[in-house]
Amino acid sequence: MIPVRGFEGRTVAVFGLARTGLTAAQALLAGGAKVALWDERPEGRAAAEALGLPLVDLTTADWSQFAALMLSPGVPLTHPAPHWTVERAKAAGVEIVGDMELFARAVNAAPEHKRPKIVAITGTNGKSTTTALIGHICASAGRDTRIGGNIGVGVLGLEDMHGGAVYVLEMSSYQLDLTHSLKPDVSVLLNISPDHLERHGGMEGYVAAKRRVLLNQGKGDTAVIGVDDPWGQRICTEITAANRRTIVPISASKAMGRGAYVLQGLLYDATGERATEIADLLRARSLPGRHNWQNAAAAYAAVRGLGVSPQEAAEGLMTFPGLAHRMETVGQVGRVRFVNDSKATNTDAARQAMSSYPKFYWIAGGEAKTGGIDSLADLFPRIEKAYLIGDAQAAFAKTLEGKAKVAECGTIDAAVAAAYADAAATGHEAIVLLSPACASFDQFADFEARGEAFRSAVMGLAQPAAKGARA
Repeated sequence: MIPVRGFEGRTVAVFGLARTGLTAAQALLAGGAKVALWDERPEGRAAAEALGLPLVDLTTADWSQFAALMLSPGVPLTHPAPHWTVERAKAAGVEIVGDMELFARAVNAAPEHKRPKIVAITGTNGKSTTTALIGHICASAGRDTRIGGNIGVGVLGLEDMHGGAVYVLEMSSYQLDLTHSLKPDVSVLLNISPDHLERHGGMEGYVAAKRRVLLNQGKGDTAVIGVDDPWGQRICTEITAANRRTIVPISASKAMGRGAYVLQGLLYDATGERATEIADLLRARSLPGRHNWQNAAAAYAAVRGLGVSPQEAAEGLMTFPGLAHRMETVGQVGRVRFVNDSKATNTDAARQAMSSYPKFYWIAGGEAKTGGIDSLADLFPRIEKAYLIGDAQAAFAKTLEGKAKVAECGTIDAAVAAAYADAAATGHEAIVLLSPACASFDQFADFEARGEAFRSAVMGLAQPAAKGARA
C-alpha cells in the first residue's frame, strides 16, 4: 500500500465504497489522516464495516470538518448533474480529489531519488490491453513493475514506491477529471471516439478529460499519441507546437516520417534517422487485428521512453499472454471456438473484435450506449446469427431485423447454449463471439463478471462433451 500523507490529523470524507474508495481510505489512514466513509449502497457500507473502517453519514455531517472529499470515479462530478456530495463539498470549500490525485501527491512529496517512473495510459479503447502489455514488457526487461489504476489493483493498493519502480497505470476519463498534479514520465493517449458523453457534457468535455493525461508533462517526458483519429491528430499537432516534451505519434495504418507505426502487421520504429523494422506482429498470437497493432505500437513507444531496448521490447511483444475478457479464447467444444470479448462495452470496441472474423455467431446486449448498434451496420453481413441478452435485446433485435438472423435469449447461459447448438449443427469450424457493445450493469457488477459468466457457460458445455467422449 502507498501511504497518503499531507492530511495528518485531519479528516477526509470518502464517498463510494467499492475497490477505489476502500483502498484510498486505508491509504489515508496509513498516512496519518482520519477518514469518514459513506456509501448510499448498503453493500458498500457493509464492506467498509467488515474492514473496520469508520462510517459517517455524509448526508447529515458537518462538512466544515473535512479537509478533502475523496470521490470514487464512478460518482458524477459535473454531468449529467453534480452529485450531492460534490455540491456539499463545494459549498463548504472542501477540495475534491480522486485516488490518482492522492497517488500523484504522494509521488510529488517523495524525495527525488525515491520517485518512481510513471506510465499513464488512456484512450477510448485499448487501455487495458496496452497497460497490461507495457507492464509485461517492462517486467520481462527486468524492471520492478506495478500495474494498476483502472485495471486490477487500485493505484493506492500497489506496493509502496522506490526510485527503481515503474508504475504502469490505466486511467479512465472519470479518474482524469479528478486528477490535477500527476506528472507521468510517459503518457499514452491511444485514441478518442465518442463515449461516456453523458458524464462529460458532450464530446468537448470528454476530449478535455482525456487530454489531461498530458497536462503536467514537460522537458524530458514522453507523450505517445495515436493519430489514426481526428481528435488524436489535432492533439498531437497542438502539443507538438508547444515543444515541451518528446512527442511520439503512433499509427496502425500508415507510414510516418517519425514515430512508431504498423504496416501489414510489421511494426516500425521511425524515431531515428530512418524507419527500422522491429517485429512481425502477425506472429504475436495475443495481438491479433489492427486495433492490437495500435496497442503494440503504443506499448513499444512507451517502453522506449523508459529506456527499454528495441530488442527487449520486441521480445515482450511476442511473449505477451493476452488480457482476460479482451478477444480471449475461453474454450473450444468440437469445432466451435468461444471468444470472450466482454470488455467491449461500446460499439467501437465491439467493432475491433467483429472486424477480426469473417463470420461469427454474435452474443450482444446489455445496458446500451447512446446510438445503439447502428454504427456497426457495415459488419452485420458477417453475423451468422445474433443472440441477444439484457436490456438492449429488443432494441438490438429491431435494428438487426432483415439484416441478420436473431434470437432474443435474455441471459448469457441461454445465448451460449443456443449459439453452440446452431454453430455445431453446421459441422464446420465456427466462432461464437461475446462482444456485447454494451455496459454490463443491467445484469452484472462489471464486464469481468459478465466475462466470467460466459466462461462458466462455455465450461458447462465442454464438461458434458468430455464425459461423452470418455464414455
